[in-house]
Amino acid sequence: MLATDALVSGGGELAVLSDATRARLDAFLPPPWSHANPVDILGDADAERYAKALETTGADPNSDGLLVILTPQDMTEPTQTADRLKGYAKLPGKPVLASWMGGSEVAAGERILNDAGIPTFGYPDTAARVFNYMWRYSDNIAGLYETPTLAEEPTGGGRDVARALVDEARASGRVLLSEYESKRLLAAYGIPTVETWLATSEDEAVRKAHTLGFPVVLKLHSLTVTHKTDVGGVRLDLRDEAQVREAFRAIRAALAERGLADAFDGVTVQPMAKLDGYELILGSSLDAQFGPVLLFGAGGTLVEVMQDRALGLPPLNTTLARRMMERTRIHHALKGVRGRAPVDLGALERLMVRFSQLVVEQPFIRELDINPLLVSAERIIALDARVVLHPPDASAASLPKLAIEPYPHQYAQLLTLKNGEQLLVRPIRPEDEPAMGRFHQALSEQTVFMRYAGLMKLSQRVAHERLARICFNDYAREMALVAERPSADGKGGGEILAVGRLTRLRGTKDAEFAITVSDKAQRLGLGTELLRRLVDVGRDWGLRRIVADILTRNRGMQAVSKKLGFTLVEHEELAPDMVKAVKVLNG
Repeated sequence: MLATDALVSGGGELAVLSDATRARLDAFLPPPWSHANPVDILGDADAERYAKALETTGADPNSDGLLVILTPQDMTEPTQTADRLKGYAKLPGKPVLASWMGGSEVAAGERILNDAGIPTFGYPDTAARVFNYMWRYSDNIAGLYETPTLAEEPTGGGRDVARALVDEARASGRVLLSEYESKRLLAAYGIPTVETWLATSEDEAVRKAHTLGFPVVLKLHSLTVTHKTDVGGVRLDLRDEAQVREAFRAIRAALAERGLADAFDGVTVQPMAKLDGYELILGSSLDAQFGPVLLFGAGGTLVEVMQDRALGLPPLNTTLARRMMERTRIHHALKGVRGRAPVDLGALERLMVRFSQLVVEQPFIRELDINPLLVSAERIIALDARVVLHPPDASAASLPKLAIEPYPHQYAQLLTLKNGEQLLVRPIRPEDEPAMGRFHQALSEQTVFMRYAGLMKLSQRVAHERLARICFNDYAREMALVAERPSADGKGGGEILAVGRLTRLRGTKDAEFAITVSDKAQRLGLGTELLRRLVDVGRDWGLRRIVADILTRNRGMQAVSKKLGFTLVEHEELAPDMVKAVKVLNG
């Protein structure tokens, strides 16, 4: 009971025994056994009964792991049972945990189990919690390497528009963007915002309200005040001209009462949005160790009270965005509850990806909050935003660094082949996994043999576990460049014709390169150009040497290496069919 409670409270589930498993257990367990999970094999169980029960339940396809609990009683055999169970330490794909209760009386059995590789715990609820840690870790890793969908890039020069807004504010000595500027910043990255107009006088506010149509919202426009609500700077649901005039005067008076008259720079006028969805918060702030950190959760005026939020590190892809959402309670509501239609979670994921791009590409932003971000089945829209910048005297070199190296756009360049065709050479992305699978399907056995110094089955090369790790680069430690023939519609998802990879060698200032060119694109200069660009990456990294192991019969790659200044030397491990290509960059 303790183990079950701990398992369920930690997010785990009791496996449901299949009919076949129950039938097999009925064959050798006493009639009073529990006939369900947890499987109670009764207090008089000997070592053989334990072993049969473990073997039978371990074969059930519904289970992901097993916990064996022993409590010493008159007929219990702690040591003999442990010795009988040690052969089950390596059940295929299923961890076996044990709780041998009884302290010194069961110490000998614990040692036998531990030596065999079965972890033991003094209390069964501890073991259940450890199992929850295990499956959560496995689930997180699988989630990280789940192939994301390709999120669209901001269009229309959004990156430059945003940078100009930030630079203008810093040049004027400000660290705070106005709400109007903040929404222009979000719009530059494709984040929809409520239509917002500036008004510096009462009459202008009335004209803007008539243009937008009633009801409207008036909010304080200030270059210095951060939180508008705290100073009485928000007036909602204004339904006519008189209410707009009254709200304008009230906002100005509220600041004057607080001694902030100079902070009043007018108001913004917005249409009154119906709050017929969920209020979320999407933000970014700085952590002393990790640099910019992203936040997602339940928003609105009660955001600090609800404390429903998840943290993540930029840059995001759609999979990482979804994992952040899944760690919040509000996520269950977003999927649709009590007859309400679900939110378009795919659109919300893509918005979070664009938000993380904003954080990565605009490093002079210190804090950024969208609160509330109103989401429903019909729309996603930012109702309010707050942007705080680093001080104007902060230099780019002094800014906090990202914990995760962002996508290195600087290595994305066009390449013209000998036949005149243009390809895009760019760093690999997690979203490239399907295209990489098609790339490997097109390789001949000869090309595969030359690349891997032996044959590797196609099923091995295109397995998700392998391709995911190839496509998910830590760009600070390895760099894979793909040469891509653009798709006919120009919307991405083109054909990969070659891959070049540069990988740092642990504990050294060296890196190793490897290049694979599709059979259809060989002898067009593609391998040479990929290696040339990998050498440039190595120089940017400050490497000492770039090396590679090349088959002696791979004359083509040897010729490419020599052309780019590599020296071919006898293999250090005296492999008779290999040579080592070495290029010294520094020292």
